[in-house]
Amino acid sequence: MNLPAEAVKMLTVRAVLFDMDGTLVDSTAIVEQVWGEFAGRYGLDIDEILRTSHGVQAKDTVRRFAPAGADIDALAEELGGMERTRTEGIVALPGAAELLRSLPADAFAMVTSADRILAGVRMKAAGLEMPATTVTSEAVTRGKPDPEGYLSAAALLGAEPADVVVFEDAPAGIAAAIAAGMTTIVVGGNGGPTADGLWQIPDYSGIAATVTADAEGRQLIELRF
Repeated sequence: MNLPAEAVKMLTVRAVLFDMDGTLVDSTAIVEQVWGEFAGRYGLDIDEILRTSHGVQAKDTVRRFAPAGADIDALAEELGGMERTRTEGIVALPGAAELLRSLPADAFAMVTSADRILAGVRMKAAGLEMPATTVTSEAVTRGKPDPEGYLSAAALLGAEPADVVVFEDAPAGIAAAIAAGMTTIVVGGNGGPTADGLWQIPDYSGIAATVTADAEGRQLIELRF
């Protein structure tokens, strides 16, 4: 279920899932720098790469734009190495640290198209703790916009998709969350047409989470916006 903005005042769920880049962590400068160097090397349109690469696994973007005959695996690894060594300017989105600290460790997860090393580097640079449950690129066979990552995270947390909310910022990730059948909240203003009709927030400022229980004593999370 996806709720329009005017309908969301309080949301009750069993699990909360987050994307990383653009959702918990602002790494825009590094992403644009690395892909800019890739585009420059091969004479590619950087605007087109950035328009379609956000939220997508690096290997999928390399496969789409690299010249014929290129070693896709080697190029993806090279770009990954560049990203792992560049952290200047990476910050957490406002309110992200506070929201994560307020959630029970067994009720939230991060689902990112980054590999585990890069995810750890960026979360640390932003001053955020890695969630106990994290689904990275190595853990899935199909990256976003396929829903596999989000469905896997929900299963790891023992939650049904209908009882999960996803915070996402990129079209590919939004599409993945919707395909997974999860309530989807768009963070920031880069969701494009995929975000139409969905609740959108600029960041996590003012969002409060409260842990409650249902009539059977099962844990619930109330999010107030």
